[in-house]
Amino acid sequence: MDEKHGITTLSDFQLEQLLGRAAKHGAREALREVGLGDEHAGNDIHEVRSLLVAWRATKAAIWTQVVKMIVTLLLAAMAGGLAFMAWAYGGGRGS
Repeated sequence: MDEKHGITTLSDFQLEQLLGRAAKHGAREALREVGLGDEHAGNDIHEVRSLLVAWRATKAAIWTQVVKMIVTLLLAAMAGGLAFMAWAYGGGRGS
């Protein structure tokens, strides 16, 4: 550090060191504020990520099943309609 006329000057290296320490301190403080400042924080984050992965997989599976059910219902309705038409127009009314 060099002081000239009451102004402190820093080299690029000193400034980078100072900013790096400040960033680490700020990150630690932010993690502490949200409850992730202890030694179990890594495990907690891993569990939350696992839950998110499971939730996304479940959501995708549910949508797949909903689409399959709708397609099955439509095909069943079409088959029922064709069966009714065959019965009604094909002599199935007691002729």
